[in-house]
Amino acid sequence: MDYTPAPIDTSHIELDPELAALLEFLSRNTHDVWAQQRLSEGWTYGPQRDDDCKKHPCLVVYEELSEIEKDYDRIIARQVIKVILALGYRIEKSETGSG
Repeated sequence: MDYTPAPIDTSHIELDPELAALLEFLSRNTHDVWAQQRLSEGWTYGPQRDDDCKKHPCLVVYEELSEIEKDYDRIIARQVIKVILALGYRIEKSETGSG
């Protein structure tokens, strides 16, 4: 099987500083979605990952993750934001927006 990933080129997209809060919010939410899925599959917290016993050390609140783990979620969130912008969409916070 030949597979060559071809993500949208976002190297020309710069994020405004005002999107920093959105980036961190999306990173936290990305972790929560991942954790919710794992928990629904029967995974629980464990100090070391054990696929057979469904234990994972990252099943903790976002704030307790290592910076390396947080950066994984930030990379995903940053790319989502950059793809949205690269496709010509705008990101604006409304006066009534939550988060």
